[in-house]
Order: sequence, then structure tokens, then C-alpha cells
Amino acid sequence: MTELASQRPLLQEQILLQELNHRVNNEFAAAISIVSLAATTSNNDKVKGDLSRVADLLHRFADVNRALKMPEYDTPVDAAAYLRQLCRSISRSQLNGRQIELVLAAQPLQMSADHCWRVGMIVFELINNAARHAFPDKEGEIRVELLRAGTFAKCSVTDNGSAAPTVRPGRGLKIIDELSKSLGGRCIQKFEPRGSQSILAFPCHSELTVTAEQPQRVVRISERAPQTLNDSPSTGRC
Repeated sequence: MTELASQRPLLQEQILLQELNHRVNNEFAAAISIVSLAATTSNNDKVKGDLSRVADLLHRFADVNRALKMPEYDTPVDAAAYLRQLCRSISRSQLNGRQIELVLAAQPLQMSADHCWRVGMIVFELINNAARHAFPDKEGEIRVELLRAGTFAKCSVTDNGSAAPTVRPGRGLKIIDELSKSLGGRCIQKFEPRGSQSILAFPCHSELTVTAEQPQRVVRISERAPQTLNDSPSTGRC
């Protein structure tokens, strides 16, 4: 089998994913347009305000979808900056209204756009699972960390919620497992009464580098928490 023939199924899958993402973006745009038009034409101030809030929420979910868009070019990107953008979108769309804090601690880490996208998909699933299962009716905190550990990159998602006594593997966990394998790594999950932790570890490839002596930058993503977590020069706010 020629190299071109072996790459054809992968190229077809990429085209299908890009088409699906394009279609989802169009559906979001259409829904936002319909709701915004209804808000504009309504004579009831309460209805107008409610519809405007719905349109804003749809915008925020659309931002998450754009952040998770499959990259068109496999160029090196800063995974920390990418996760900061993704976490901000997730927090605004799903967590702020439920009083769930989202904290990101990440080192500047260069990796290929494709690997970064796969890590982002895993992080999205883990945050989504924590928000759904660890905090059913209360506020809490989810912490995402990214760092390099020797020849491996490690990304963890930790929450201080309460996990169910038994956790049944669902579609989300299967997606996480398959994406972890595609990175040549694995994701280990621990569920405890006072919180859960998921640790993704995968080999560092030749294009994956971290600037020497660069500490983790710790930021509190949630909009309702204006303060940063420390006073070091590397600390910022999204």
C-alpha cells in the first residue's frame, strides 16, 4: 500500500469532522439569529431580556465549539494558551451560572496543534464530567494542571466535589480512553467521596518543549472571582 493510499482514510475522517464542525457552527448561528430577532421584535421587556440572555448563552456554547475545532494545520502551538482559551469558554458557558470555580495552572508548553487539540478534547470531557457528577446541587472548584514531567507531559483535572459510590463508564469515558491512546498515553481516574482526580500522561515528542525555569501560571478562570491566586510575576487572569 502506498503512503498516499494509507493516508486517505485519515484525510477522509478529517474532512468529515471539518464538515460536521462547519454544520454545527451554522446551526448555532441560525439559532442565535432567530432568538436575537425575537428579542428585538418583542414588546415585552421581560421576554426581551430573557431572549437576550438565551442568545448570549448560545454565543458562549458556540465559543466552546470553536475552541474545540479540529486544527487545519499541524503547527506547534502553546498548549497553556490554548487551554486558557478553552477553559474560559467552558467556564462562561457551563460553570459560572452554577457557581463552580475553574482554576488553570499551566506551564508554557509547545506541542503540535493536533496533539493540543486532542488534549483539549480530553480536558473538556473531564471538566464536563466533573461539573455533572461531582456538583449535582452545590458549588465547588475544578482545577486543571499542565506540566512536563521528564519525558512525559501530564495534564490533570481535579475537583473537590463528591463522586458517586460506583461510577459506570459512559460514552465520555470511552472517548477519553481512545483519545489518550491516540496520544500514546493513558488517563488514570480516581473517584473518592471528597473529590476525584484524572491524570493524563503521554510521551513528549520531539516538537514538545517547555522553556527552562518557566513556572506554572495559575489563573482563576471564573468571571465571578476577580482575584488571582498568587502574587508572582507569572500569575495572570483570563
